[in-house]
Amino acid sequence: MAPTDETHEPLPRQAAPTGTTPPDPPPAPGAVAPGGRMPRWLPRAMVLALALIAAFQLGSWAFHQLTSLLINILIAFFLALAIEPAVSRMAARGMRRGLATFLVFLGLAIAAAGFVTLLGSMLAGQIIKMVEGFPDYLDSLINWINETFHMELRRVDVQEGLLHSDWLRKYAQTSAAGVLDVSAQVLGGLFQLLTVGLFSFYFAADGPRLRRALCSVLPPARQTEVLRAWEIAVDKTGGYLYSRGLMALISGIAHYILLQALGVPYAPVLGVWVGLVSQFIPTIGTYLAGALPMLIAFTVEPWYAVWVLAFVVVYQQLENYMLQPKLTARTVDIHPAVAFGSVIAGTALLGAVGALIAIPAVATLQAFLGAYVKRYAVTDDPRVHGHRGRGPGGPGIPARMRRLRARRPEAEES
Repeated sequence: MAPTDETHEPLPRQAAPTGTTPPDPPPAPGAVAPGGRMPRWLPRAMVLALALIAAFQLGSWAFHQLTSLLINILIAFFLALAIEPAVSRMAARGMRRGLATFLVFLGLAIAAAGFVTLLGSMLAGQIIKMVEGFPDYLDSLINWINETFHMELRRVDVQEGLLHSDWLRKYAQTSAAGVLDVSAQVLGGLFQLLTVGLFSFYFAADGPRLRRALCSVLPPARQTEVLRAWEIAVDKTGGYLYSRGLMALISGIAHYILLQALGVPYAPVLGVWVGLVSQFIPTIGTYLAGALPMLIAFTVEPWYAVWVLAFVVVYQQLENYMLQPKLTARTVDIHPAVAFGSVIAGTALLGAVGALIAIPAVATLQAFLGAYVKRYAVTDDPRVHGHRGRGPGGPGIPARMRRLRARRPEAEES
């Protein structure tokens, strides 16, 4: 209501003084006046954003710190899947599952220790033989250089030059400084091996308990899917190891025949070495497998090492492009191109470990997702089989082009 005087007449509105601005109208209810306080939700939103950023940074740091442990657990899980059939078969006959797992691991350990001991004794004997015969190798090399290049080298001069060279002194200093690094790497490798063995033992021995604990937090429908995925993973991992073992057998036999034909000693052991190392050590396994036969072949005849190198290279190409894709496609039920691509992707993501477990992981995922992909009947069209002839949709593109070329002279004449 407007203000009034004693006569109840409305008072005239006073004009603002000259040179001043009228006052601003009062703010509407709920609006923030200029220069007022910030909304109540803004501090909480800022605190929540900072907390999320801090949690992300902490999680990223923890993930990078635990990467090696997670990789070891992943290897242990696939190893447990590989020995799952043997453990389950022994447990089905009344043996305790822990004892069955222990016996399987004991057998693997005895086989690995026996092979390493035999290989180590063979390698030590060959190294001693090479050291004892080094002067003869050096004399033959010097004679070949003198006869070929018409030089007058002597073994005494060569030995003195090597013993007093700066390169040899620097190499000795670097090797002495790197002994501690090599020892630390060996101890780290043993610790990782122990970690993988411990986790794989628990995964295999407590497999039913682990599946029960995992299914207890899922609804019944999801429990069936998890158990099905677990069973598929066991089958695919077993098939992958079977294919690797078969390729190791073929590779070992092929290299044994070559080494036996060349007269290289310890040919059976070297064949087993090449087969196992080239198949079960990814990325660098081929080079490690071929280096030892070349070294021992060199002690028999230097040119034999060249023949072994050529055979290793040729056989590796044959295995990569012919043998391995076919065996993988049959045992793991995965397309060769998919297997090759999965190995490349696994190597890019996890290195050598990814290359080793990529194929069984992709095969498990493909088999599991295949049940949820709806498929339709394919039409009986020749183009499905790669024929580019006349289909049900009419003439193909080449036939149409020929018709157009035939009509063009008629149109020009008319």
